[in-house]
Amino acid sequence: MSKMETRLKLYMAAVELIAEQGYTATTVDAIADRAGVAKGTVFYNFGSKDGLFVALLDHGIQRLADTLNEALTTEPPPPSEAAGDTGRNLSSSGRALTLNPPSAPLQRLDAVVMAQLRFFEEYGAFARVLLAEMWRTTWEDAVARLRRQALGVYADVLREAVDAGQLRADLDVETAATAVFGMVLTVSIERRALHPERPLTEVHATLADLIHGRIAGTNTPR
Repeated sequence: MSKMETRLKLYMAAVELIAEQGYTATTVDAIADRAGVAKGTVFYNFGSKDGLFVALLDHGIQRLADTLNEALTTEPPPPSEAAGDTGRNLSSSGRALTLNPPSAPLQRLDAVVMAQLRFFEEYGAFARVLLAEMWRTTWEDAVARLRRQALGVYADVLREAVDAGQLRADLDVETAATAVFGMVLTVSIERRALHPERPLTEVHATLADLIHGRIAGTNTPR
C-alpha cells in the first residue's frame, strides 16, 4: 500500500469516527483500528491526532474547493434542459407559459450550490465534522482556508452578479457567501439524516428559490 493510500484510509477512518462521536472522544487507537493499521502508522504519517485532523481538514477543504471551482467554470445547461422540458410550463389553467432563464451569474450560483449538495451527499461525514468541530480557535487556520478556498468561490460568483447589476451594489458578498454556504451545509446534513429519499434536485430547487428571493429580491424562474 502506498503512503497516499494509507493516509486516505486514515482520513476516512478519522472523519467517520469524529462525525460519530466527536473529536475529543476519538482516540488514535480507535482511528488505527478502524483503518486496519498499526497505531504507530498514525504517528509516522501525522505525528499526532491533532496533526492527522489538520491534514484531514486540509485534504477535505481542498477537494471541496476543487469541486466548487469546477462547477463555477463549467458552462451549465440551459434551465429548460436541466429541468427536462422545453423551456415552457403550464399555468394552473393549463395554458403554456414561457419561462425566462435566470441571468448567467445566478445560474452559475445555482451550479455551485448543486456542486456543494453533491459533494456532501458523497462525503456526509465530512459535512458533519465541518459543522461540529472545525470552528474552534484551535483550527482557525483551517477556517481561514475554508473561507479563502471554498467560500471564496461563492464570493466570486456573488461579486460577478453585483457587477452585472443582478444584485444590489452594496451587497456584502463575504457575509452572503458565508450565509449561502452555511445554509447548504446545514440542509445537506438534515437531508441525509432525516430525508435521504428526497431527490437532490428537489432540495436544490428549494434552495435556489430561497437564495434568489433573498439576495436578488425576486424568485427567478428556472
